[in-house]
Amino acid sequence: MAALEIRPYAPQDLDALRRIGEEILADGSVFPFESLQGVLDHWLAPGLHTFVACLDGEVLGSYELGPNRPDRGSHVANAGYMVAQSARGRGVGQAMGEHSLELARSLGYRAMQFNQVVSTNLSAVRLWQRIGFRIVGEVPEAFRHPSLGLVSVYVMYREL
Repeated sequence: MAALEIRPYAPQDLDALRRIGEEILADGSVFPFESLQGVLDHWLAPGLHTFVACLDGEVLGSYELGPNRPDRGSHVANAGYMVAQSARGRGVGQAMGEHSLELARSLGYRAMQFNQVVSTNLSAVRLWQRIGFRIVGEVPEAFRHPSLGLVSVYVMYREL
């Protein structure tokens, strides 16, 4: 892959964010959101750091990062990631994951926690394990998968 650029989100990225969000919503197997507005409201919420991953000017993915919990839990980061279908399997998710870990560390977070990694999303589970996350908990039947019904989610954690 040519050099992937990961940069802060800018307003001109909104159409690309919508397109990627719509793809993920149509799939329905990895995000808890059921509306594009829900995705955008979360992704662009005040206080979050939102980035896009671009190749030759095309936005291929995005991530958002902020505190996992307020106040006494704010030393642990949380992040969410979206990769365009056309870019899956090309290292975009891993590049954004590594970038987000570096950003979290530079912002003073001590760890990162994912609260809801869908257990059937094997590529995501393997990716996060490959870059140092471990499964620290499993919540049974916490996600309504469109074809499999109720499936478990993992809580994944990594110290920084």
